[in-house]
Amino acid sequence: MQEIREYVTIKKEQIKAYVGTLTLKPKLVIVQVNEDKASCAYVNGKLKDLNEIGAIGELIKLDTSITQEELLNVIKGLNEDETVDGFIVQMPLPSQIDEEIIKRSVDPIKDVDGFNPLSTYLSATSKGILTYLEDNNFEFSGKNAVILGRSNIVGRPMHDILLNKNMNVTILHSKTSEEDRKFYIEHASLIVVAIGKKYYLDNRYNYRDDCVVMDVGINRDIDNHLYGDCIPTLNVKFQSPVPRGVGLLTRLSLTLNLIECYKRRHNL
Repeated sequence: MQEIREYVTIKKEQIKAYVGTLTLKPKLVIVQVNEDKASCAYVNGKLKDLNEIGAIGELIKLDTSITQEELLNVIKGLNEDETVDGFIVQMPLPSQIDEEIIKRSVDPIKDVDGFNPLSTYLSATSKGILTYLEDNNFEFSGKNAVILGRSNIVGRPMHDILLNKNMNVTILHSKTSEEDRKFYIEHASLIVVAIGKKYYLDNRYNYRDDCVVMDVGINRDIDNHLYGDCIPTLNVKFQSPVPRGVGLLTRLSLTLNLIECYKRRHNL
């Protein structure tokens, strides 16, 4: 498997070359209504990506006391703004705002995060993992996949994507017995871990020789160091690092979705 940082660098250069041929540059707007450190890091990284490929990135930072109606008005304005090709509303949102209502309010044509159920785009994290595995000739069909975590952002969409690739897919969660957990993990050729627990997955399991682990987890210690949901020395064929792993793939996919959105909106 190709190192993720190298893979992303090559992909970004390809996107930059394409954007360089365009007179009107793609524009992405990020709406942020939180002070979450992980969100701030992600937003800064995304704006950096857009600048590097020659696209336009804009951040709308809103006060966390904003009402749901006020946020919906901001989203309505972006839906109707013809200069905006795509936009995202950065999660999480303040407690007074219903995330599901916000996700559904984003125009599916501009929903580059893929959160609206009617969106034409895959969610960025799931798409990033899928595209990376495809480009590295991972064999999906007939293989066993295990997903640790059942969130609407990663676990559930990842389940559907892998099922469509003809994998045998099992989601494990907090109610799964340890006996069943051990069985499914030890028979998996692909494990996607997204539960938010530092070093949850370790070498207490006997992994398959062909096992690939994609670590979506981002955990911070008191010194602000980043850790994944997996120990960094799993006895597997390949595991994605944290940091500089799935986070980079997520940002790349957001950029790819923006380009796809741009092409659709401009009939290219």
